[in-house]
Amino acid sequence: MNEFSYRETIDWLFAQFPSYQLMGSPAYKPGLENVQKVCASLGNPHHKLKFVHIAGSNGKGSTASMLASFSTENNLKTGLFTSPHLVDFRERIRVDGEMISKDEVVLFCERIKALQLDFEPSFFEISFTMSLVHFLNQDCDICVIETGLGGRLDATNIILPQLSIITGISLEHTNFLGDTIEKIAREKAGIIKEDTPIIIGNRQTETSAIFESIAIDWNSPIHYADDFEIDFDQQFPLLGDYQKKNFKTACLSSLILGQEDYQFDFSLWTNALTNLVKNTGFQGRLQVVSKDPRVIFDVSHNAEGIQKTLDFLSSDRIEGELHVVYGSSADKDFKSIFPELSADFTYYFTEFENERSAKKDELAKWGDEFKLDFTSYENPHQALEAAKKIAKQEDTILVFGSFFLLHDFLK
Repeated sequence: MNEFSYRETIDWLFAQFPSYQLMGSPAYKPGLENVQKVCASLGNPHHKLKFVHIAGSNGKGSTASMLASFSTENNLKTGLFTSPHLVDFRERIRVDGEMISKDEVVLFCERIKALQLDFEPSFFEISFTMSLVHFLNQDCDICVIETGLGGRLDATNIILPQLSIITGISLEHTNFLGDTIEKIAREKAGIIKEDTPIIIGNRQTETSAIFESIAIDWNSPIHYADDFEIDFDQQFPLLGDYQKKNFKTACLSSLILGQEDYQFDFSLWTNALTNLVKNTGFQGRLQVVSKDPRVIFDVSHNAEGIQKTLDFLSSDRIEGELHVVYGSSADKDFKSIFPELSADFTYYFTEFENERSAKKDELAKWGDEFKLDFTSYENPHQALEAAKKIAKQEDTILVFGSFFLLHDFLK
């Protein structure tokens, strides 16, 4: 297979099956009927695999990667399904950190074409079923699956996991999931399965009663990571205090899985964090990409995630000034995001290539309303270059607001 065949296949995949990553809401197909039909046509690969299922508004990707890395360090062949990708579609589907091959992507899409389905599954449904077939072909011992949107009607919810995890809940995708924390929590709680342990990564007043009620209905033992004490005597290698909460959730997950089916060596958690990038391809979370001045990439994009990122990069964490290159999808809740953007920082608003990008004039309107010091730019590269020209050697430049923004830099 040549490189052109792979690129042709990816173009077909995005064109044939609507992608939420490219199109936004028109591509969203809630419900499990389509993905069940596709899986049935492929021999129901999910019936032959073991899973951990992770939902949440923030932290699910980091938690999934930590747990997958720990499983790999314990010599388990570990499948990891995450979304979206930053540069290459194959980032979504990994086994022990290694991306699915281009040949396999091409062959799977040829297989889908040959099925001549009488309905149009979404891009996400096809991606997920591709991961299941790949994990089965690789004879994975455990598969860590991150939901796309929500939980109850998410395509990934056809699996029957050994353990379910819900990280923090915040307002996101309100046009699909509901306009309150409680409504969103009910959607995420759809991944709770009968007689299956559920871990809640963040105890929240608005959501605890909902999770506990549903867990009782399903006879599912419920555990809160906040109630779990860990003794990690090594220096924590990841930036961001919030990553310690995700780490605690992942640790508790490994403890519960270890009680059930796996003989884990828990001393390998240090290796799991040290080798996180190698084992999972983890990137884009407070990722330092250059120094003098320090440039940090981060994928936080909703109010809660942005708050945690900016809290970490408060004045006592950095020596100089903070310069923020910010771009966002147009469907984000700017009413809750912009109050998190401190007037103490200098902002460089920008658009990115993806059609879902918020226009710089829209960002400028919000910047004016909140009296921020900002300049607007046509594209991310112009914005970052402007920040580098203004920033002093001791300053920090934060580039964040969307996976798509980082895509434009990393591609």
